[in-house]
Amino acid sequence: MKTIEGGEKGNRFLEGAEYMKNKRQDGFSLIELLIVVAIIGIIAAIAIPNLMASRRAANEGSAQSSLRTIHSAQVVYQATMGAGAFAANLATLQGQTLTDTVLSSGAKSGYNFEIVEQAGVNANAVFGVYAFPVTTSGVSQTGTRTFGTTEVGVMRGDTDLGTIPNTRADINALPPLGN
Repeated sequence: MKTIEGGEKGNRFLEGAEYMKNKRQDGFSLIELLIVVAIIGIIAAIAIPNLMASRRAANEGSAQSSLRTIHSAQVVYQATMGAGAFAANLATLQGQTLTDTVLSSGAKSGYNFEIVEQAGVNANAVFGVYAFPVTTSGVSQTGTRTFGTTEVGVMRGDTDLGTIPNTRADINALPPLGN
């Protein structure tokens, strides 16, 4: 049997079934969303500690590089502007444009830097410089080792964060690193 519109006259039940078949419900169920959130949480729990360890390792590498920069700047200062003496502080090295403003501020990449016990001239000139983590414990720990060097140029470091190596004797007591 044909209708005026040209289609076949059908059963109302079949028309309703066709309507329901075409009506789609897009989106995700609550269970699917919870599963995705749980997976993201598991991935974050695995990744965040590794990220923090990588950040600490990068800070330590930067501290060692900064100490080498300070040592080189001290050698240049002694040979040129220092009249045979090393610079007494980081600001003096920055004033001669031997270090940048960040390093001369005394804090860089989670470490504090300081020149200690500068004395003497020419062959008797001495100094020490150390790098100590800004934050020594907890989740936001910026480093796990302290570093130092003297006029000799041997890089030294240790995992003991109990005391700041603020004398040349303390720096020389640190074990040498693989230079």
